[in-house]
Amino acid sequence: MPAVRRPLGTSLPKRTRRGSTPALPALLRAAIGSHSGVALRSPSAADAGALTFADVARAGDEIAAGLVALGIEPGDRVAILAGTRAEWTLADLGTLWAGATVVPIYHTNSPEECEYVLAHSGSRAVFCENAAQLEKVDAVRERCPELEHRMLLIGAAADGAMTLDELRARGRGPRTAGIVDERVDAIGADDLATLVYTSGTTGPPKGCILTHANLLSTVQMYRERLELQADMRAYLFLPLAHALARVTQLVVLMVGGEIVFWRGDPKQIVDELSEANPTHFPSVPRVFEKIHTAILGGVEEQSRVKRLVFSWAVSEGARARRRERAGAPPGRLARRRHALADRLVLSKVRAAFGDRLQVALTGAAPIAAEILEFFDACGVLILEGYGLTESCAASTLNTAREHRFGTVGRPLPGTEVRVGADGELLLRGPHVFPGYYRDEQATRETLEDGWLRTGDLGSVDDDGFVRITGRKKEVIITSSGKNISPNNIEELLRETRWISQAIVFGDNKPYLVALLTLDPDEAVKLAAHVGAPADDLAALSRHPGVRAELQASVDAVNQRFARIEQIKRFAILDDDLSQAAGELTPTLKIKRPVVTERYHDLVEQLYA
Repeated sequence: MPAVRRPLGTSLPKRTRRGSTPALPALLRAAIGSHSGVALRSPSAADAGALTFADVARAGDEIAAGLVALGIEPGDRVAILAGTRAEWTLADLGTLWAGATVVPIYHTNSPEECEYVLAHSGSRAVFCENAAQLEKVDAVRERCPELEHRMLLIGAAADGAMTLDELRARGRGPRTAGIVDERVDAIGADDLATLVYTSGTTGPPKGCILTHANLLSTVQMYRERLELQADMRAYLFLPLAHALARVTQLVVLMVGGEIVFWRGDPKQIVDELSEANPTHFPSVPRVFEKIHTAILGGVEEQSRVKRLVFSWAVSEGARARRRERAGAPPGRLARRRHALADRLVLSKVRAAFGDRLQVALTGAAPIAAEILEFFDACGVLILEGYGLTESCAASTLNTAREHRFGTVGRPLPGTEVRVGADGELLLRGPHVFPGYYRDEQATRETLEDGWLRTGDLGSVDDDGFVRITGRKKEVIITSSGKNISPNNIEELLRETRWISQAIVFGDNKPYLVALLTLDPDEAVKLAAHVGAPADDLAALSRHPGVRAELQASVDAVNQRFARIEQIKRFAILDDDLSQAAGELTPTLKIKRPVVTERYHDLVEQLYA
């Protein structure tokens, strides 16, 4: 079928000739070509294995030249529908070096969600991870009129789809280097690098236009603030369709570090983490919450003496960290106490992260300060940052030198932050996107005089640390007129041992209620604790003993809030929330509108 290169209503930055300052692809290609050693490592033998920087440079050039041979022009959109793996990175680099625009698609998306991104972006080609992902595309292909080429990252060719090896073969030849050089040299800083579609927590996904200048400024911000070195190793499991994982990938390649990819099983992340032995670990709060829950859950099952030893050791670790940061040298007795605490408890917690970890990063959702303080006492520094897809996942960040738990850090270099009259955080800087693709109204609503309206409520203290207090659209206004942000309440409920997810309601109601889900990883222990069968999570959720345990957890959390902010009633769902059911985003954030609509009747029963 004939291709229509530009969809109606498109609103892209005009392509510009590269000026005196090279754009991101040129700098990235040069950096990769100058580094040596392993760049990408896949733990599974069935994957790409260990790829050196020379391997990556060659693959990027061949994929870029192969795309040119297929007729992909500068500015054309090329989608990637795959999980986080080395081949994703290779396809990303090759597409960028061909001067095309990368359109990531979450590998967990349904065929209909894939169709939306492919059709809305006007993608001419798509890289599919395997036959299963190709089936999704083929199911909706007729409704994506501009889609011409399908490539498989792994597996044999099927139904006209080209394998990655076949694409690379097309890019080999005497003219390969010249073709790629020409494409890379023609890329301007303001050209469109990628269209990243939001995860849709509040509605249909929107395509964020991110330019090469946006990405490059973000990479430079992270490199400067985190003081990254070439010996860094990042363990990456976050979906590369997410802006934070994507930027992490670019930063590591630029500095000459190593990326270790996960095997693809969410239940194995914690086990793989110690095996990967990273220096840097970017993650989302839910992973740290689960590690925290597992540790404390295990301690609860120990004898009273061991529980007291654990509590003492963590307290000793916290005191040692405070002394260290205050520059106060410990006395001989303090050193001995800390050494004993470390041998008995703290070192065992650190071992879950390997023995090289310098810093872990968390973002994309709130995390309780108590969790960060616990890991810090054990010698695991988790730095919370803040950003949106619209700001290339970067805006503020705590650092090892300057951090304050309970905040998302100070603005990154070149970033301006201010608080609007209604408490909304506003951002401005070279990393802020120029707008949404084919959605001028949403762009006008989000950008105002160069400032990005984040939709988040927050504050900035006298030292410049930014604190997020909630989502503007999620603020609950009770029937008495009290404004309540549910985020803090939900965070503390998730901290408790048995609860996986908590969603608080109360808009236009006299009091707050909540929907809770049981943590599947703790279900067996919970069942044993209350004397119930463990083979049916739905039946377990209705057990009176379970109800009593969760009531105790809710009561404990309620004590930390004013009466109007306390949960008066709650219901326990039969199953945990999931991506498959459309209730969670790929980064494990709750899709509140979906949950609200799906469980409307149950919530209303709590007010009956």
